[in-house]
Amino acid sequence: MRDGPLTELHWLGVAEAAKAIAEKDLSPVELMKALLDRVAALDPKLNAFIRLDGEAALQAAKAAEAEATAGRLRGPLHGVPVGIKDIIDVAGLPTTGHSKILQDNLATTDAVCVEKLRGAGAIVMGKLSTHEFAIGGPSFDLPWPPARNPWNTGHHPGGSSSGSGSGVSAGLFPMALGSDTGGSVRNPASCCGIVGLKPTYGLVSRRGVFPLSFTLDHIGPMTRTVADNALMLEVIAGHDPHDPGSAAVPNGHYAAGVERSVRDLRVGFIRHFHEIDVPAEPEVTAALEHVARTLQLEGAEVRDVHLPTLGEFGAVNRVILQSEAWAIHGPWLRERPGDYGQLARRRLMAGAFFSAGDYVQAQRRRLNMIAEVEAALRDVDVLLCASSMDPACRIDRPADIERTYPRQARTPFNVTGHPALAMMAGLSQDGLPLSVQFVGRYFDEATLFQVARGWEQASGVDRKHPPIV
Repeated sequence: MRDGPLTELHWLGVAEAAKAIAEKDLSPVELMKALLDRVAALDPKLNAFIRLDGEAALQAAKAAEAEATAGRLRGPLHGVPVGIKDIIDVAGLPTTGHSKILQDNLATTDAVCVEKLRGAGAIVMGKLSTHEFAIGGPSFDLPWPPARNPWNTGHHPGGSSSGSGSGVSAGLFPMALGSDTGGSVRNPASCCGIVGLKPTYGLVSRRGVFPLSFTLDHIGPMTRTVADNALMLEVIAGHDPHDPGSAAVPNGHYAAGVERSVRDLRVGFIRHFHEIDVPAEPEVTAALEHVARTLQLEGAEVRDVHLPTLGEFGAVNRVILQSEAWAIHGPWLRERPGDYGQLARRRLMAGAFFSAGDYVQAQRRRLNMIAEVEAALRDVDVLLCASSMDPACRIDRPADIERTYPRQARTPFNVTGHPALAMMAGLSQDGLPLSVQFVGRYFDEATLFQVARGWEQASGVDRKHPPIV
């Protein structure tokens, strides 16, 4: 539940705002004006937006208010604002990928995920900062500055869904869309202290989203609470026959069981990820142990689980991601390399040096890794592990960013496609979010939300906000 009164409109959650609008206790116009005022005050410090579409958003809010007054609600998100990562098409706005390459690339139609949000009544506020093409950042040599962390604007907010994480955390909008190829929803969720879900591969259509890696890309919801994340997933999930990676599965009704107890659930703790493979900062280790103990106190059984090492997962992810990214970017990198930022150019060029044999062997090893995670999930209901091994470092220290960025446990579940959720596990001594990750069985996001909500409710992390005014 929210700490403040209804007058603190910027901290209203998705479900809370939708309920107030449906019951005519809140005007969509009032909410939108409050958020636009907050964007005007804070975004010059945060750079969450590449393009704020404020006038169109306000007009949409007026239309939503008229519909609500007449008792016509479009869906469960009626009148609720949303931000869209700028690799995702929004009709009438450029999809730039935060890059000079595409700065004039006007989208003519909405991506499927945006279309579904609008169909449920959500109002698009604009396009959000990202690492260049979801891989190169945080960078200062692009047409727009990088987003910053609202817990401390001298620190980076994670990426590549950086504007999404920053803006949700700072109360600029209650929900956002991100994409996740090697952790790009969960990294900003971890750095900014919000809830970010990488759904099961194929659960959410990627049609209308600029690709980075065809077999690793996922679209996911980013919110401040677990229940809001489940509600958003219910809207955007679903089979799309025109997306070759889309899965034909029924909607999971993800929000229905969020408040179920975790009692008797089996949680597999992958300690070796942060204790042996990539030793975490002591504050992170302590926070993860606290999450495990809290779930035990709530009635869950916690046992150790072993998987392939983070080094093995990372190698497979790197070969597949960079090979597939080179297939997309190779022509531009040959023709106009100077139009890329330095970081994206360097990371994308690496894909030119992998052979077809490297790619095939990585895909073969990937199948073995999927089998090993599947075997672990036959004995437990959910996996618990680290997300980031460190709090967010300073944004102006490239050496620290280069050192800490690979120190994470997110890429394994892009390789395997299992659903994975990152959220706050506490705060560091410096007041920066620490994080935890929960991983579930294919298409069992409902249990994932159940466990995440169990931790959220017991710890109160959903009531923590950054100190930004």
